[in-house]
Amino acid sequence: MLLQTIQRTLEQLVQLHQSLHAVSVQKTEALKAGEIDQLQELLKKEKKHINAINQTEQQRMEQTNKWAIANGLADEPITVTTMLEHLHGTEDGQSLEQITTTLTETLVKLKQQEALNQQLTQQSLQFVQLSMDMIAPTINTFNYGNKQQASNRSVFDSKA
Repeated sequence: MLLQTIQRTLEQLVQLHQSLHAVSVQKTEALKAGEIDQLQELLKKEKKHINAINQTEQQRMEQTNKWAIANGLADEPITVTTMLEHLHGTEDGQSLEQITTTLTETLVKLKQQEALNQQLTQQSLQFVQLSMDMIAPTINTFNYGNKQQASNRSVFDSKA
């Protein structure tokens, strides 16, 4: 019974991460289009997804610890590998392996998408900084400051 509960929790994690991946793809499109309002809404959705993932992950950890105690594995660190070794050759083991493989693949896709979003964000910030530097005059372009320095310069180059 505990194993089925763990599997359902892992399936929920897969669904949440797939949904988060979809939000991340939308975020990429918003970054490309420069849609700040849409990006803010997507960031709110992303935060809700992350909170739900954290809660579900906490449940999974509690369930896994209960399963370990019930199976006499409380002294070992409980990982999916440990569970799969204990369930080797069973239908539950195959099901657990399939769910964790799907979760891992989803996490890899999400990580790649977020890396792309980070690159797009950095490029956008660099573009904004470059634009600000081009628009905002520097202090050297003004005629304020040391008057002696300005008077020492000649309009014509006398060495020519």
